[in-house]
Amino acid sequence: MSEPRALKLLAIDDNPQNLDLIRAALQQENLEILTADDPEAGFEMFVRIRPRFVLLEMVMPKVTGMELLERIVAVDPGTDVILMTADYSPESAVEAIDKGACDYMIKPLDVGKLHARIAAFLAEAEKRKKTLHLDRELLGAFQCEGMVGRSPLMLEVFAKIRRIAPHFRTVLVTGATGTGKELVARALHKLSPSFRGEFVVCNCPAVVESLVESELFGYVRGAFTGATQDKAGLFEHADGGTIFLDEIGELSLTAQAKLLRVLQSRQVQRVGSPTLKSVDVRVVAATHRNLKNMVRDGQFREDLYYRLGIVNITLPNLGARREDLPLLQRYFIEKFAAEYRKPIAGLTRRAQTRMATYPWPGNIRELESVIGNACMMVEGSVVDIDDLPESLRDPFSDDSSKDETFLSLEELQRRHILRVLQAVGGRKPRAAEILGIGRATLYQILSRMKAGNETA
Repeated sequence: MSEPRALKLLAIDDNPQNLDLIRAALQQENLEILTADDPEAGFEMFVRIRPRFVLLEMVMPKVTGMELLERIVAVDPGTDVILMTADYSPESAVEAIDKGACDYMIKPLDVGKLHARIAAFLAEAEKRKKTLHLDRELLGAFQCEGMVGRSPLMLEVFAKIRRIAPHFRTVLVTGATGTGKELVARALHKLSPSFRGEFVVCNCPAVVESLVESELFGYVRGAFTGATQDKAGLFEHADGGTIFLDEIGELSLTAQAKLLRVLQSRQVQRVGSPTLKSVDVRVVAATHRNLKNMVRDGQFREDLYYRLGIVNITLPNLGARREDLPLLQRYFIEKFAAEYRKPIAGLTRRAQTRMATYPWPGNIRELESVIGNACMMVEGSVVDIDDLPESLRDPFSDDSSKDETFLSLEELQRRHILRVLQAVGGRKPRAAEILGIGRATLYQILSRMKAGNETA
């Protein structure tokens, strides 16, 4: 069995004594230490060897550490960069972390703290490697016909699909836009005895009201102007299979009545034809609207509602199943890496942190679009925060957060603390260190902020 390859650490500092200190402090197994006392030579070495970690002095001749940080992150955003400086300020620490640094250390370096910090990064790198392998295994274990999830909410949805698929005649699937209602319909079809039949989709809002009946049930030649030949409707096409009626809440009351008649009789009548034709069709209807409220308001037929809703599957919003985010991200990364033929390994830590705090109003569809676009744009092997859309890159991009000219000191403090916490991925001890306050003080401030929000 071959020995695991040592991870590489590159230290860039114009002070040779500091480089000697770093070499002495970090000599250990599975860590190859390289040094450069010139920033340009150090960057060339970085591009050539692609180390896993970089220790970077902030103040150097010709090129500043902050400039070099931006260049390093642009080449490989997956690199863990630690900035070192004797000229500490909370503003520069936040700027560094916002630009991609994973940590910020103050000189003179504390050897024990440096060793512990690197040991923690090594452990985290190994953990990420194992997590990546585990995520790939979990993708196989927690999939249901193209749907991914391990949250209790989704596992219950999967279990319900498997239970009812062999038996259903009609199913109503409800959930917000982008939650995957069509995927549920396809899963029900694939797991049903009719899986060899057609799966036919009808996008109800796209069908012109005057053509709903002919679209669903067909027509015969001469039934109306332009009907030059017989045409089967979607129900006939789905005979022996499944029809998916997407956004059924958009159908008019007239169309609802005709649909109810077909569901009750299991027979269709083409427009202009006196004869009825029996069809064996499983029906999955979906909507993002509250049909019960529509029934109350007279916008949806009560008898049709109860006919469709014999079995109801409700899909949760992505915000209610955040524990599924890592698996979904891995699923879409692999999908688009294959589609675009790019060797994309995953997301950087800060990109994962930002995506974990984003509310995802567009649900799974929005997540798929974001990762698809990011995979298209990324030039390296790792998707970073700069590859994400602007709405995700800047959590304070809304207008209410931009104008801070006349804010109170308390509100400015609150926003600054939230920015620092966002930049360090929610790690309170590290945030307190950057802010230059004690942990207890930070916890007290956060407690007051929480109490203020609850009473507001």
